Amino acid sequence: MSKKQLEKAIFAGGCFWCMIKPFDTEPGIISVVAGYTGGHTIAPTYREVCSETTGHTEAVEITFDPTIFSYQQLVEIYWRQTDPTDASGQFADRGSSYRPVIFYLNEEQRKVAEASKQDLAESGRFKAPIVTTIEPAKPFYPAEEYHQDYYKKNPSHYNGYRQGSGRGPFLEENWK
Repeated sequence: MSKKQLEKAIFAGGCFWCMIKPFDTEPGIISVVAGYTGGHTIAPTYREVCSETTGHTEAVEITFDPTIFSYQQLVEIYWRQTDPTDASGQFADRGSSYRPVIFYLNEEQRKVAEASKQDLAESGRFKAPIVTTIEPAKPFYPAEEYHQDYYKKNPSHYNGYRQGSGRGPFLEENWK
């Protein structure tokens, strides 16, 4: 498979630790990298992003084979990892560095994301408005190595955090 056939997708849905596993385990996913995007500083650190001064949000960059797993399928997985009605962060993680965003890399991705958001809004699944933004991608900066594949490296802490942050219970209740 040549690199030309692979595509990328970028999603922000709160803590990036919890955004890796749902994508990482799907067929056709080549890699899922935790990182930072959407801000105005170059190569920010975790500490800088957490300070809420960089404009960046925690996100994942997914490299995938669209002949095996489509962008539409990725967007559907994305929604099921988030509370799309909360623009101020996700679950226990508050602030703009945890805001939910679909970052599109081309016009086709924008159209798919917008249509999917509209479908979700019209579904009646949530009483509150769908506030996840859809924005053009900016440079993506990989996070420090200890953040990569966190669910594999620290499964007990990952599982405890996922439940304790409120993410697990919310997803189980709202995305059955």
